[in-house]
Order: sequence, then structure tokens, then C-alpha cells
Amino acid sequence: MSRFDFNENDFEKVKDKAEVFYNTIGEVLCPYLNEKIAFNAKGIRHLKFKSDQVARPPMEQYVRLRLIFLAPEVLKLSRTVQGISEIKKLESQKINSRWEKQMEKVIYYEFIAVLEGVRVKVIVKHIEGGEKHFWSIIPFWKLDKIHNKRILHSGNPEAD
Repeated sequence: MSRFDFNENDFEKVKDKAEVFYNTIGEVLCPYLNEKIAFNAKGIRHLKFKSDQVARPPMEQYVRLRLIFLAPEVLKLSRTVQGISEIKKLESQKINSRWEKQMEKVIYYEFIAVLEGVRVKVIVKHIEGGEKHFWSIIPFWKLDKIHNKRILHSGNPEAD
């Protein structure tokens, strides 16, 4: 059994421990970007939800939350970037005391590392005019249970 296999009995414990750890991070300096990367509420929310009101399956949350302790280390050590994606998309922004969606330029930076024997991809999101913040941590592969083969992420940093 892999150390990242889903364990329903431990899910709440892993979730609580990850949230406590995440709230202690604040921000970390990323040498590649030469900027501090915020670990704000958007990042932890994305680990639990794919989009507004669409929760990730518990197994997916479990794996990401088990890996969260690696995210600050990956960013602190990263001197190269493995991918940059730039898109225009609707983003929720607070304007005049209410939330509105506006078309914004969004850049995703992808950093890949192997730490503690685990290969992960860390995504940093930057909405033009805002701060760069942690967006996601992704195990670099998943297991296709039908064919019993490893498969890569979908390639969509917004959803992954």
C-alpha cells in the first residue's frame, strides 16, 4: 500500500493537519520568480474544490492535502520553471463591495520537483494586477485503475 493511498478513516485527520500547516505558511520566496508567493485562502480552497460549489472527490483531496507540506519547499528551491500557461478567463473580483466576474489575463507557473521520494507539480497563479499565489499541488501521476497504468494530469492548470 502506497503512503498516498486513500484512507477514509484518516481523511479528517489529514485534512485538519493540512489546514493547520497551510495557515502557518503565509508566504515563501521563490528564487525563480524573485518574489514572495502568498499561501492564501484561494489555494487551500482549490485543493478541496475544482470550481465554485464543485468539491473534489475525497480521495483526490486526501492525496493533495497529504502533499501540501512539500509545496513551500518546492517553491523555495525552484530556480527554473517547467511550464508557463497564459490565458484570459473570467475571474471573480470584489468590485464596489460585491463580487463580479471580469475577463482577466491569468498566468500559471508550473514547478516540478522530487522531494522525499515524491514527484509533485506545484502551480502558482497570477491574475494580472494581483499577487502571485499558490494554486495547487499535484501528484505528477495518477493510476488508471482500468489499465493499471500511470496517467498524467489533464494539462489544464486551472482545473488540476
